[in-house]
Amino acid sequence: MIYAVTVSLVVLLLCSITAYKTTQVKNKTDFLVAGRTLSWPVLVFTLLSSWIGAGSLFAGAENAYRNGFVALWQPLGGWAGLLVIGLIAGRARHFAQFTVPDLLEGRYNSGARVLATIAIVISYTIIASYQFIGGGDMLHIIFPQIDRTIGMYIVAVFVVLFTAAAGMASIAYLDLVIGSLVTVTAMVAVPILLVRVGGWTAVRNSLPATHFQVLGNYTLSGAIGLALPTMLLLIGNQGMYQKFFSAKSESDARKSVIGWIVGTILLETLLVAMAVIASAKLHTDKPREIIPLTAKTALPSLLGAILLGGVFAKVISTANNYLFSPATNLIHDVYERFINGAATQRRILLVSRMVVVLLGIFAVLQATQFESILRAALYAYTVYGAAVTPAVMAVFFWRRTTTPAAITSIVLGTVVTIAWELTQEKGPVSIQRQIAPIPAVYPALVTSVLSLIIVSLLTEPPPINKLKSI
Repeated sequence: MIYAVTVSLVVLLLCSITAYKTTQVKNKTDFLVAGRTLSWPVLVFTLLSSWIGAGSLFAGAENAYRNGFVALWQPLGGWAGLLVIGLIAGRARHFAQFTVPDLLEGRYNSGARVLATIAIVISYTIIASYQFIGGGDMLHIIFPQIDRTIGMYIVAVFVVLFTAAAGMASIAYLDLVIGSLVTVTAMVAVPILLVRVGGWTAVRNSLPATHFQVLGNYTLSGAIGLALPTMLLLIGNQGMYQKFFSAKSESDARKSVIGWIVGTILLETLLVAMAVIASAKLHTDKPREIIPLTAKTALPSLLGAILLGGVFAKVISTANNYLFSPATNLIHDVYERFINGAATQRRILLVSRMVVVLLGIFAVLQATQFESILRAALYAYTVYGAAVTPAVMAVFFWRRTTTPAAITSIVLGTVVTIAWELTQEKGPVSIQRQIAPIPAVYPALVTSVLSLIIVSLLTEPPPINKLKSI
């Protein structure tokens, strides 16, 4: 009963914040970038909450349950990416646009804008889809009478309504509440859980030695294959740049990165540790559910209920973010840019909300295609990271990059990732056996970066006005 009550209170709180923020949305800037009013403390928690969702709570926990602390390789890629972000956060806010394709068109051309939008829609709706899956799992754990699939549909409807209501303003302040709640609860829960399972010695004696090794059951190539997609997604992350564009100032954008680094390292380490410690005593045929299962069965009732409510809210928050970003792209980068440039603010808001609904339906359809959240996460990260991130990083770090090179890089990064995954799933068995040990991120990233460099060197340098625009 306490679990149902706690989750209901969390949902009521989310509804209250969204209802309040909806009244403050008057125009496109309010909806897409919260009127550019977010201070750095709000930015810290909205960045933290949008980054740590089902990918960490379910995919990372699934890997930790199966393989131990080697699962930290996946968030390690994000931590490395955060160091890069610290160098460009202020410059991103200075650009003061709405989306990553804005950035790419300013530096390259409208073709780069459209191609990046396609890659973002593909990858971000996949990420939103497995938030729906994770949310459905959560509802089943809290209310066993609700089937996981039905739960997924309930969560999807909930997320679509939240996202369509108030846009970035709602998302940022929801994240402030959720991020602080989950971080504090996890810090309290891990030491209590360790005591309850019998201490560190009991954990070590109950699990294979590989669970505590740097590589565990992975090869070095496999471990880097976990880290690379995460790093690439983070440093090119559309949602992150949109939050920097929402900052009150360049200073707020830079300060937020420091808090984000500390919070991310702390929370992701705690989540992996929780999954490993719990796996010493709890056993499940659905490893992705180990953290909510731990909250319900291995912690004191009140603490477990708060953690369960926070995890559910985090899944909702991340789904909001990754549904909102591609909606922003389709409105700002396609509808306004190519379909109806003279649209009124009222029409833009109406179309924005309709697009959120359509993308939500698309994400639900994709959710039916993935059983493993870990696999879905790595696939989505690679699509975005290989296709968009190299061209985005070149905006900040390589002035010699040319427009044909950026377009070639985006196209090849997307195509190679999708083709590699399709070959692994449906290609001839002989080919599957040859490429199965090789993560898609390797061929996709190498192809994308090499094409960016080679085509840039073979084409005319960019004009000075393109370099001055960033």
